[in-house]
Amino acid sequence: MPENNHSNAPLPPPHVQLIQMAMAHWVSRIAYVAAKLGLADHLASGPKTADDLAGPTGTHAPSLYRLMRALTNLNILTEDATHRFALTPLGEALKTGAPGSARPSILTLASDWMSRGWEQLLYSVQTGGCGFEQSLGMPLFDWLAKHPEDASLFSETMMGFHGAEPAAITAAYDFSGLSTLIDVGGATGHLLTTILTGNPASRGILYDLPHVVRDAPALIQARGLADRVTIEAGSFFDRVPGGGDAYLLSHIIHDWTESQCLTILGHCRRAMTPGSRLLIIEMVLPSDNAPHPGKMLDMMMLVGPGGQERTESEYRELLGKAGFRLTRLVPTDTAVSVVEAVLA
Repeated sequence: MPENNHSNAPLPPPHVQLIQMAMAHWVSRIAYVAAKLGLADHLASGPKTADDLAGPTGTHAPSLYRLMRALTNLNILTEDATHRFALTPLGEALKTGAPGSARPSILTLASDWMSRGWEQLLYSVQTGGCGFEQSLGMPLFDWLAKHPEDASLFSETMMGFHGAEPAAITAAYDFSGLSTLIDVGGATGHLLTTILTGNPASRGILYDLPHVVRDAPALIQARGLADRVTIEAGSFFDRVPGGGDAYLLSHIIHDWTESQCLTILGHCRRAMTPGSRLLIIEMVLPSDNAPHPGKMLDMMMLVGPGGQERTESEYRELLGKAGFRLTRLVPTDTAVSVVEAVLA
């Protein structure tokens, strides 16, 4: 098992680094089983032994002990001299409902269905086809529509994965003067409600598929914005609501093929007025060799829904085909930027 290295420790030899990359899925599965068993929740009241937890978790005590001992190597648990385990600060973040949505994110990103999709990466590289469609028997988002519990976890995962972005976007982009914001494919409204909280004169329309927005009212109500957000259920492949000063597409365009993107953008264009703005929020790739997390996320787009991450010039080209003009790129303190466009 790879050891936890301090940031100032020298890197191991290249062959060891490569072997550790190959072992990374071990860590993923260990974290997944810990989340699935709810170990952090069971330990929330205080330290316990594997024998204490075997019954409540439905596990084999000696094997559970070995799992929990491995979790100490990942700095998720600690073990004392009496073999009682306790949560570290990292382990605390694994509790249900903890800030950052780590548990639902792990239950999604390290799930069996996600792992089966990634097993088809070679197929995707060889053919350009969607590995997830190959493994699931249907497109990823169609599969999620048929599995509501997984879809809810997926929505929570997106909040965890992109959790720091809404505040960064609100800080980086000037939304003042935009009275109506339409969040196209906005899921549970995390981004929209964050922007509205920072811009009290604005109101918003949250637009997404019926099974996706079903979890939105609770979040909107919890943030005290029920009187400023209207929820509309529908597909951006069919239509987009009109009347917006700004149309938000956060992590939408990267999910789809170019022809599908042009359909989505076409519906936005028809809904917009000459004064409206289109705001695409994505990880815009550097055009050079600089490292960027979007280069890894691009692999998920390849094997998963069949979309891609793009450079600024690629967004300019795509928007031009859809009848838009890219006006500027606004960076944020996170890996995402706001690609602003207007009607051409």
